[in-house]
Amino acid sequence: MAVLREWRAEIRRELKHEYVEYVRSTGIAEYRALPGNLGAVVATRDLDEERSEIVTLSWWTDNKAIQSFAGEDISIARYFPEDDRFLLTRPEGVLHYDSTPLSEAGG
Repeated sequence: MAVLREWRAEIRRELKHEYVEYVRSTGIAEYRALPGNLGAVVATRDLDEERSEIVTLSWWTDNKAIQSFAGEDISIARYFPEDDRFLLTRPEGVLHYDSTPLSEAGG
């Protein structure tokens, strides 16, 4: 069993593509470099003319592996220096789920 970590927020639609690249170069790159990370993806959808939603999903071997990224309390979202330029919402928390490991997804 793996742990799926989900973070989502509303972002400025006109900066969506730039923010996705920023997230890939910060949070996703850091996830993938840590022991216990099984993979990560970024997804977006447009909500209206001004807002989009971004979701990051990352798979981890266990909660201890998530702590190497998130800190002691894995339920608290972690932000990077430029996030405020893109974000319309800044959720405090993230969600965690028991999950099939990424390598077994779809099969």
